[in-house]
Amino acid sequence: MRRNYRSPAILVATATAALCACASGFTTVAPEPPQQHSRLGKATGSACGSLGIFGTAYYFVPMGVHGRVKNAYDNAVASVSGATALVDVTIQEDWYWWLVGTARCVTITGEAIK
Repeated sequence: MRRNYRSPAILVATATAALCACASGFTTVAPEPPQQHSRLGKATGSACGSLGIFGTAYYFVPMGVHGRVKNAYDNAVASVSGATALVDVTIQEDWYWWLVGTARCVTITGEAIK
């Protein structure tokens, strides 16, 4: 009896490709603060994006997802008059269901500096 090794090989190759396809490096959210800066107070900003279309396992259409961290950071800096950057930054991500997808919201909180 001859064995068919083609099916397990295809399964392993497909699983390997699926697990290795979505990878990225680290991303800097906040720039390095200058040596001399003054603290202006607490700053908070948030931004949302969505993944949608079809059923739960098939949410694959990104809608504003990729820029939400930068937008939340920019909104936090803009929330304090005269601020140019943030220090002591924390990031919180929440999500919720809507009719045909999920919304992913990022909230960035930090100390505004000038």
